Amino acid sequence: VITGAAGGVGQALVDEFRGNGWRVIGTDVENRPEQLVVDDWVQGDLSTTSTREALRNTVGSVLSALINNAAVQFNSSFRMTTEQELLRSFEVNVLAGALLARDLVDPLSRSAGAIVNVGTVHSVATSANVFPYSFSKSALLGFTRSVAIEMAAEQVRCNAVLLGAVDTPMLREGLARRNHPDGADGNRRELIERTPLGKIATPPEIAPSVRFLADSSLSGFITGQSLLVDGGVSVKLSSE
Repeated sequence: VITGAAGGVGQALVDEFRGNGWRVIGTDVENRPEQLVVDDWVQGDLSTTSTREALRNTVGSVLSALINNAAVQFNSSFRMTTEQELLRSFEVNVLAGALLARDLVDPLSRSAGAIVNVGTVHSVATSANVFPYSFSKSALLGFTRSVAIEMAAEQVRCNAVLLGAVDTPMLREGLARRNHPDGADGNRRELIERTPLGKIATPPEIAPSVRFLADSSLSGFITGQSLLVDGGVSVKLSSE
């Protein structure tokens, strides 16, 4: 199961898993993009019980992996974040994935499956004006560690992938909202210059890291961990 499958990263994840022989159930609040090929599709808001029940019925008795990828991002400062933005951030970025994992825990247990939470480097080091996104995504780390401990006896692993800048509509929207004399292009150039690898990742570049943590034949002894896939930004001193 891949949530947020209609987005830029989500579509790359679907292609990555299906390209390696997995049967994929995609889900998103949006319609399935015409070019996206999945084995099953469930449309709806995962914060609602009805959508999670529909997905649970589609899954059946056995599930190898749940990829919690769905997310929203509000580019708001601490002072300016509204209650609605904060609640929606936690609803989509944390609660929906946690409730879905709980609802699918029996199918995951039957296959000694894996949960992979797609998070962000903003959980480790952040910047101004992304308060609700950083705050809510940071909660994924606690979710990851707690579920890893509680489900270990049933051989269900839970890990997180913390992404840096990935070329998606969400990133482009965020760059457009931040002040810069040259607008979004200026923000993009600065982001590339500040990234040690000197580029912004494409969704297909990060998808294999997610599959690595989902595939027990590749990462069967890894649980409760957070893999940074950020081009090196988290290891660079901001003062230099």
